[in-house]
Amino acid sequence: MCGRYFTQLAPTQDRPGAPSGRYSYRKKDGMILEAIAALATATWLYLVFARGGFWLCSERHEGGPTTAPTMLPSWPPVTVVIPARNEADGIAETIGSLLRQDYAGTLTVILVDDDSNDGTAEIARQSAAGLNAAERLQIIDGQPLPRGWTGKLWAVKQGVEAAQSASHPPDYVLLSDADIVYAPEVLAALVARAVSNRLVLTSLMVKLRCQSLAERSLIPAFIFFFQMLYPFPWVNRPAGATAAAAGGCMLVRSDALKAAGGIDAIRNALIDDCSLAKLLKARGPIWLGLTERVFSSRPYPDFEDIRRMVSRSAYAQLHYSPLLLAGTVVGMALTYLAPPLLALFASGPAGWLGLLAWALMAVTFFPTLRLYGRSALWGLALPVIALCYILFTLDSALQFARGKGGLWKGRIQALEP
Repeated sequence: MCGRYFTQLAPTQDRPGAPSGRYSYRKKDGMILEAIAALATATWLYLVFARGGFWLCSERHEGGPTTAPTMLPSWPPVTVVIPARNEADGIAETIGSLLRQDYAGTLTVILVDDDSNDGTAEIARQSAAGLNAAERLQIIDGQPLPRGWTGKLWAVKQGVEAAQSASHPPDYVLLSDADIVYAPEVLAALVARAVSNRLVLTSLMVKLRCQSLAERSLIPAFIFFFQMLYPFPWVNRPAGATAAAAGGCMLVRSDALKAAGGIDAIRNALIDDCSLAKLLKARGPIWLGLTERVFSSRPYPDFEDIRRMVSRSAYAQLHYSPLLLAGTVVGMALTYLAPPLLALFASGPAGWLGLLAWALMAVTFFPTLRLYGRSALWGLALPVIALCYILFTLDSALQFARGKGGLWKGRIQALEP
């Protein structure tokens, strides 16, 4: 089959006596390959030049310990809300990094213990006590999960309501995952950006762990694909329709969240960060950027761990639509798999166009690889990496069909659309 489809076709005069029907069939195959190659190349030219420059990783939160902003005349009160379900491994580091923030305003932390059985709450309490900051940490025992809610959002709702009903409610709520670790100046920088630009949502795409073979192979591409789906320059354009956020770190203006209907408005969203971003962008400007000053301590030691992470919500991203699933698989195959196959096995225009598309693919991946300290040679492997994500997406649909969609820490959370 490969020999038939990826062969240089000779002109008629070079094939004396060749059956005309067979040659016409071969010529038609060659035209199909050239059309596929042209379409793949056009796709990459669009991604490079007309997709907001997503691949440049230009939307960044930079800064170090000596660059925390001090331009605000006063600093608004902030409450951090952390939903936590069996997060004993990383919660102490997260709590410690938050309570050590170099922030001149009032800062409190609310941990919602979502039915943990590994001592998460006690570890958090000990971490705060060790910093002589026990009075700034409030621990709430989560209530039973009601029907129609995802576990994380139900926990977030309880934390936000506790913050907003306090005697001195905060102006901003920082929604943080339980595995996120912050450099000391980050909160001040986030608040300064939010206040100065009147943002209703300020979010950072935290730097994910990239140590194991599985992480080094697949995590940079996860960030690359996310930026391709939601180009950060488009997200940060106030008049633009694109809305996205990164759920590990989201600073939300409290009054805007309340006016938008609160967490109830997105109660069953598996992709809760982007759902919240869409909800809030209708209320005002939002901002999303990359950072190396905030990172996730959650490990993904094996490929199976990353598969579960992606499969949990990939089919939800496609609105549980078989047609969108089929279109996504075909589109990714054309964009990522066809170029190297054409470059390696075809010749003539199809081969050269395939090589060009593969080169564009590798070049666009390089800034993300550099962010994660990976070699540029990984760019050549992006087709294989993309194949893994295609399989993860198909697996997500399969898990949904089996009634196990959105499985996370023992909960099946995907609802029928």
